[in-house]
Amino acid sequence: MAQSLELLLIQFLMPDNDARRQAEDQIKRLAKDPQVIPALVHHLRTAKTPNVRQLSAVLLRKKITGHWAKLPPQIRQLVKQSLIESITMEHSPPVRRASANAVSIIAKYAVPSGEWPDLLPFLFQCSQSPQEDHREVALILFSSLTETIGNSFQPHFADLQTLLLKCLQDETSNRVRIAALKAVGSFLEFTHDEAEVIKFREFIPSILNVSRQCLASGEEDVAVIAFEIFDELIESPAPLLGESVKAIVQFSLEVCFSQNLESSTRHQAIQIISWLAKYKSNSLKKYKLVIPVLQVMCPLLAETSNNDDDDDLASDRAAAEVIDTMALNLSKQVFPPVFEFASLSCQNVNPKFREAAVTALGVISEGCVELMKDKLEPVLHIVLGALRDPEQMVRGAASFALGQFAEHLQPEIISHYESVLPCILSALEDTSDEVKEKSYYALAAFCENMGEEILPFVDPLMGKLLAALQNSPRNLQETCMSAIGSVASAAEQAFIPYAEKVLELMKTFLVLTNDEDLRARARAIELVGITAMSVGRVRMEPILPPFMEAAISGFGLEFSELREYTHGFFSNIAEILDDGFVQYLPHVVPLAFSSCNLDDGSAVDIDDSDEDQNVNGFVAVSSDDEAHDEPRVRNISIRTGVLDEKASATQALGLFALHTKSSFALYLEESLKILVRHSTYFHEDVRLQAIIGLKHILTAAQAVLQGQNDGPTKAREILDNVMNIYIKTMIEDDDKEVVAQACMSIADIVKDIGYIAVEPYMPRLVEATLVLLREESVCQQTESDDELDEDVDHDEVLMDAVSDLLPAFANSMGSHFAPIFEKMFGPLMKFAKSSHPPQDRTMVVACLAEVAQHMGAPIAGYIDVIMPLVLKELVSSEATNRRNAAFCVGELCKNGGDSALRFYSDVLRGLYPLFGESEPDDAVRDNAAGAVARMIMVHPESIPLDQVLPVFLKVLPLKEDHEESMAVYSCVCNLVQSSNAQILSLVPELVNLFAQVAVSPVETAEVKTHIGRAFSHLMSLYGNQMQPILSSLSPTHANALAAIAPKS
Repeated sequence: MAQSLELLLIQFLMPDNDARRQAEDQIKRLAKDPQVIPALVHHLRTAKTPNVRQLSAVLLRKKITGHWAKLPPQIRQLVKQSLIESITMEHSPPVRRASANAVSIIAKYAVPSGEWPDLLPFLFQCSQSPQEDHREVALILFSSLTETIGNSFQPHFADLQTLLLKCLQDETSNRVRIAALKAVGSFLEFTHDEAEVIKFREFIPSILNVSRQCLASGEEDVAVIAFEIFDELIESPAPLLGESVKAIVQFSLEVCFSQNLESSTRHQAIQIISWLAKYKSNSLKKYKLVIPVLQVMCPLLAETSNNDDDDDLASDRAAAEVIDTMALNLSKQVFPPVFEFASLSCQNVNPKFREAAVTALGVISEGCVELMKDKLEPVLHIVLGALRDPEQMVRGAASFALGQFAEHLQPEIISHYESVLPCILSALEDTSDEVKEKSYYALAAFCENMGEEILPFVDPLMGKLLAALQNSPRNLQETCMSAIGSVASAAEQAFIPYAEKVLELMKTFLVLTNDEDLRARARAIELVGITAMSVGRVRMEPILPPFMEAAISGFGLEFSELREYTHGFFSNIAEILDDGFVQYLPHVVPLAFSSCNLDDGSAVDIDDSDEDQNVNGFVAVSSDDEAHDEPRVRNISIRTGVLDEKASATQALGLFALHTKSSFALYLEESLKILVRHSTYFHEDVRLQAIIGLKHILTAAQAVLQGQNDGPTKAREILDNVMNIYIKTMIEDDDKEVVAQACMSIADIVKDIGYIAVEPYMPRLVEATLVLLREESVCQQTESDDELDEDVDHDEVLMDAVSDLLPAFANSMGSHFAPIFEKMFGPLMKFAKSSHPPQDRTMVVACLAEVAQHMGAPIAGYIDVIMPLVLKELVSSEATNRRNAAFCVGELCKNGGDSALRFYSDVLRGLYPLFGESEPDDAVRDNAAGAVARMIMVHPESIPLDQVLPVFLKVLPLKEDHEESMAVYSCVCNLVQSSNAQILSLVPELVNLFAQVAVSPVETAEVKTHIGRAFSHLMSLYGNQMQPILSSLSPTHANALAAIAPKS
């Protein structure tokens, strides 16, 4: 065989393709015989040309797996010996490397079985050889062996680390240093033991030295190995980097800044900074690296990317991602330097810098929300100025930034609508399609949260948007439809005049079937749903059937985004039709089931490349026995469209159940199965919709099962299922929004079905709530870092939802909540510390107010601790804090008994400023009035009514918070009806107040009945003396007052 094989190997290396193909076929045939192994070894040792020796080693590596077990011991020994000789004596580097690769495959079988005890000693010896070639090949082998027999290195790890560090510092050979760098990368990938990984920290200076040398000599592909090593170190939960962070950041910034380097190299350097910002943000802060990083990243935003580059590798885009990540994790440190950069760069003569200025502000708006809200005036000045810039790129960036502000800086941004909306309106007519598209996005985001402020702008906006919709290319039509949808949501009834025209235009989009038009069709069906929500059931129901038909037919077009938006459309229609949606259930529920059951389409790419590319065509020579080689997974990507579709379909099922209730019976079981399955889905968007939907399914189940014999048992089973999922989610889910939703759903269930139904779950519910209050749940765990952060950083939405659970429990249990509240009080009050932000303190105060309201008398035991906090909150700079404090102080005085009475004079002193003109917020004033009313009701003797009542009545009627109506007006009426002397000295003020309440469209009949009785009492006391006061009222007020007075 040896002779014929040699000829075939030579023939395989010929440039003639036909000759090569023939040789390949022959080699494949021979390779099935185990005798091919000694033949290949022979040629590895004796062939005259390096190419043949290299090809022999490559084939040996590929074929040895299938034949090793069948070879007799003497042949195995020959193979091992020959490869070691090749590694040490071969002059050709490619042959040595090919032999080293063959060794790593054989070692996989021979080392664990004890057949090759001298391999590791040989490698250690080789790595210390005076010959450069030996040291290099030993390190190459150490690298490849980690993949096959990494565990065998475990006992030698300390020696290996010492050796690698020594080789990294090899003074005579660059090749050895590079091989050592690669070996360090391989070992780090393999090592997961924290103590072992930490030892690599001392390698960092040497790694940086080798990388700098490689960059200087143009070997960028080797230098980037350093970034792969740092990547491993950063993502490790161990506190690995310490002071080395400074050196890593410095090196990475040097690479980022070097425009002469490949974009992929610079991208990896930027990525390291991004990972540090994400996983080790405290280190950046501790070592004062935030400003140096931003001083490089912000100017990178102004770098012109080469059009030939891959867009994903563009430095400006990568820098924007870093700034975004830093803003999310280090908002206080990031905002000042970025704002300074933007303030200076917005006046730069270079338009790229003006573009960078507004891009930077847009990018940080999500992370630096609170800081940007405080500086909204100067920030908007920069961005609105850029919207009028002569350069298109600057105007486009300004539109993008405005869209980001509209999305993240709510509700404060809305108060600037008078300056923002006209600017967006003129940008809609920009000469550039890109600016127009971003302006539609900004408009859509801005209008989404507007209310009646939008009314003066609806006509000019709709004029421009409808014209654009009919005369624009497809991509602009899509964003234009989004903008119209936001205007419709904000304008509500005021949108009705435009609805007919919009719906008519949508029909032209709903018949599109070409692939490139389906995104526009998806936007159109979404807009029909939003328009339907604005105009309501009466107008929409008669014209709905053709839209429903078009929506259902879209499912035949195999376009995930269209299906996603159509499920959203069905959800909207279910909401406006309510029980009228029942007729559509047989058509739409199966479509939702189908989307929910879709395969996710996870795509896994297998990387089967190796280092045999030196000899062209070697990879082709293979056979089935290669299946024993383990491929490496290179990349996992999920079809995100399917995720969005699943989330939308999951949401639709919940809403169908909620709105059709008992008529959903047929689909209840299958829907429950899907939502239970989706409650543990890998992606949080789908889990979120499942958690919301389960509450709706519970509502429908109660309606469906009512009156059935086994109804209570089945209802209990479903409740059991849902509650178990919610409690598990609270503790184990890793997404804060999903956990917050589970808490809100539990609070709703407790309110809706009462304490008796949820009593069996209370011990676990209490425990789960405590876990969240102590910030010990899975979703509250942060990456460990070099030190604890003194900044308090948690999710406001999550803690608001958790704090809603306590009032829900108190509401359902009354005073029986006291022993549970005792456990929760300490962990809750932690959020009221002065080191916490104002939002936390007001969350605690609002929670305490509602607990006091529902739990009643047991709150007295906490007054001494709570009252000082609440009195301090009455003078907060935040209106929400003052409002909640005023409400809380009233409930504490009402329910706190003698413990609260001691604080009455302090409370009155604290409330007094809230009644004056210096208080700008009506809701705060209303809650202050509510607090005084409650104090008067429980202890009128402790209130100086002659001083308090004139101030109290002056701020009435209530302007905004009508939940205080009952407390406030009951207090006034009780004083009147008990003929209290102090209040009877204020009859003209009382009559005027009663008349205003009588005409109010927002006050309830119950409140007006109280007022009517009090007015009647005044009439009985004063009779004709009331006439002058009554005649001063307008006819409307006088008639309304007469109408509510009880007829004698």
